[in-house]
Amino acid sequence: MKIIDSWRIGKKYGEVQALDDLTFSVNESEIFGFIGPDGAGKTTLFRIITTLLLPDEGKMRVLGVDVVRGFKELRRKTGYMPGRFSLYNDLTVQENLEFYATVFGTTVKENYDLIADIYSHIEPFRKRLAGKLSGGMKQKLALSCALIHKPSLLVLDEPTTGIDAVSRSEFWDLLGKLRKHRITVVVSTPYMDEAMRCDRVALIQNGKILSVDEPDKIRQGFSRKLFTIRSADKYSLITAVRKYPGTLTAYPFGETVHITFSGDLYDDSLFRYLEGMGIKDAVISEAEAGIEDRFLELMEKGATA
Repeated sequence: MKIIDSWRIGKKYGEVQALDDLTFSVNESEIFGFIGPDGAGKTTLFRIITTLLLPDEGKMRVLGVDVVRGFKELRRKTGYMPGRFSLYNDLTVQENLEFYATVFGTTVKENYDLIADIYSHIEPFRKRLAGKLSGGMKQKLALSCALIHKPSLLVLDEPTTGIDAVSRSEFWDLLGKLRKHRITVVVSTPYMDEAMRCDRVALIQNGKILSVDEPDKIRQGFSRKLFTIRSADKYSLITAVRKYPGTLTAYPFGETVHITFSGDLYDDSLFRYLEGMGIKDAVISEAEAGIEDRFLELMEKGATA
């Protein structure tokens, strides 16, 4: 069953084309990720999915219902967690959860089994004001509130941004457990380790989808040999390798630079060149491409198309 079926969706803000000809589908019980930089169109798309915005062009059906005509029905069946914490800071954890349950005509007791794995982490602090929670605890509370009415579709806009690595991992473990409840998850994330935990991902840039596939298949689509090069002076290194005649691309990745060469080859002239630029400690090795590398490659092809 297609939980989301989108056909040529477009959305403009004045002269800015926020979404451009988006066609994709999401299957039942999938964790479907959208990967892209700020301004790529992810939040606009999520607001259309959750009926908070109307598309200017195209059609979208969510849970078999048209997003324009069936917005009332869809709001009862969808859970949405925006990127910014949007619960009530002056209510306690318990009061926030009970409020959202009441809004959707249910009770915490009725659907407690659905949120138990998540809520159990913060239940000892149920009398604490939401505004006094840590970042990770706020996100777990927000997720509990988004799930309390047992939605068929859960939409999460960068839910783990700004929280620590352990909390991020726990959060994704909890998302995986939602499969047993047949809840479909659509999520955006800036973290590539999280992208690898999705069933499928869509790479999005400037309102356009560049690729949709399983994360590992997207990674394997990288079309060149990739190398990492490192030096103590990373800034001088990246400046130098970008000027080297045999360089095709060079992007910083953590403490290293990911680099590709014309013909997928380099020779000793690279090291002679770098030494001439004052870099004598460069170390290079072949590397396995990640989703980031494939994303940058697709962006580069789109820019030159």
